[in-house]
Amino acid sequence: MTDAVGSIDMPDAQDEAPESRKTRKGGKRGKKGPLKRLAIFYRQIVAELRKVVWPSRNQLTTYTTVVIIFVVIMIGLVTVIDYGLSNAAKYVFG
Repeated sequence: MTDAVGSIDMPDAQDEAPESRKTRKGGKRGKKGPLKRLAIFYRQIVAELRKVVWPSRNQLTTYTTVVIIFVVIMIGLVTVIDYGLSNAAKYVFG
């Protein structure tokens, strides 16, 4: 069975990898020492942190307030459910 993309029985030519090709172990990283790799890693971390859009002080205050209010509401909800279930268990089991 053949369709426009190919079939399971007859794979496309580009899907087949030549077996005579050798793969290199390590690549560029394999030639560098551990301290050099660690330095590159930290440089990449700093580069990524520079891309971050940091919130303003006003946004940070708003986000923090919303999170604290949400946590307080969830604590209250879990407390009410826990109290109700414990009283139900006492009523059922004596």
